[in-house]
Amino acid sequence: MGARNGQQFIDGLKARPREVWINGERIEDVTTHPAFSRIVAQLARLYDAQCDPATQDKLTYIVPETGERAGMAFMPAKDAGDLRRRRDAFYHWASMNFGLMGRSPDFLNTSLLAFAEASEVFGRGGQRFADNIVNYYKYIRDNDLFLSHALLAPQNDRTKSSAEQQNLHMRVVRETEEGIYVSGARMVATLGAVADEMLMYCLPGIPESDADHALAFAVKVSDPGVRQICREPYTLDGQRSDFDHPLSNNFEENDSLLIFDDVFVPWERVFMYRDVALNNALYTETALRNYTAHQTNTRALVKMQFAVGVAMAVARSIGADKFLHVQRMLGEALNSVEFLKSGLVRSEVECEATGHGTVRPALAPLQALRTFLPAAYPKVVEIIQTVAAGGFMMMPSGADFTVPELSEDTSLYYQGAGGMSSLDRVRLFKMAWDLAGEAFGTRLLQYERYYAGDPVRTTASNYLQVKDEEMMRLVNEALALAGDPEPAPRASAK
Repeated sequence: MGARNGQQFIDGLKARPREVWINGERIEDVTTHPAFSRIVAQLARLYDAQCDPATQDKLTYIVPETGERAGMAFMPAKDAGDLRRRRDAFYHWASMNFGLMGRSPDFLNTSLLAFAEASEVFGRGGQRFADNIVNYYKYIRDNDLFLSHALLAPQNDRTKSSAEQQNLHMRVVRETEEGIYVSGARMVATLGAVADEMLMYCLPGIPESDADHALAFAVKVSDPGVRQICREPYTLDGQRSDFDHPLSNNFEENDSLLIFDDVFVPWERVFMYRDVALNNALYTETALRNYTAHQTNTRALVKMQFAVGVAMAVARSIGADKFLHVQRMLGEALNSVEFLKSGLVRSEVECEATGHGTVRPALAPLQALRTFLPAAYPKVVEIIQTVAAGGFMMMPSGADFTVPELSEDTSLYYQGAGGMSSLDRVRLFKMAWDLAGEAFGTRLLQYERYYAGDPVRTTASNYLQVKDEEMMRLVNEALALAGDPEPAPRASAK
């Protein structure tokens, strides 16, 4: 089949009914329901772009063994130039949604590439698991399916292991010659309601008692027993105007609790089975983070560029950018953009060999960026809030501009600096509030804080996994200058 267009993506969702609940209602068609129709349309735009002759070569490549096109995220990289090509594709898709979609299809596509290029790691549990992950990578690549996942056990009692949680967490409940049966729940399945399949695996750190939970497998969202309960939507299509809510109306990525109710998984879709040691080694030994952080930080670069641009536009709209303290805040925000650009390029230039004739981005600069973002992005949001100040609280609705009796007031009192019209200033402040103040924007902030996991543990891992040879060489050479203690010279007698 090869790379899909937007209509093919939508048709695929319609052809695979799924059990999705939102606001107490079971959804019949996620492509038309007001909680999902806009984000489905935005995802369709991404798929259309990879079939557009103007952008096809940037977003796709020709798979040698099939002769068909596939998304660039699936492409093995032979050198740093190929990694740059992948980044250019990530950037293009992210720029189509201002970096606000954390779960665009390319994210998990990179995960599958990482797993396929490290299939021998899965093979420790048996060769069939290595074969399964490679075959699944090819299946998703060649059919251009959209994957989501849910990595975390529900927040029930963090003091207990999954095995002690009264069967609340995702686990295997039995096995047969044909496959395994899985029950329990996981969070957070971002865009799970509009995905084609779920790729399930676990974070490291599982204790030996949790062997039944140490699984990696894939299911179709439409498989019997797969159920999703979505959080309350931040927007419903048609209920709020685009003028007042331009971002949340278009880019709301609903999240769900993913429930497995005795779901059958055939063996060919199982990649790791009850293997605690392998589960805890999976992240590092497949180099998964090298691949996903390359996409993640490219998307974050676009998001940071957008947020910093909003901060500058708000400051300029009221003349606040003329003040030194505001200039300093904006200058610090611009530093964040440059850090992201530099780290991405370094990860490509200093790429690592995979051992299979391909390369992957270097992890250290990407991991530094991932631990930098949980503080850097909230800081930019705070700058937007600080600069806009009370202006956010006085903005009218777009409907007020359509009332003849208010036309004189709306034209006069909301105007900005430098001859900026009231309409343009309100439009800007509405978008800025959508990003920095609404529930939608708050979710984006929370998402960035915890995207890579607990920021304390993630940052601590920079030290625990450090390659310190060069630093220690410098320290030891400096220590050598001191030599051994010698008696202090005595003053000569007179």
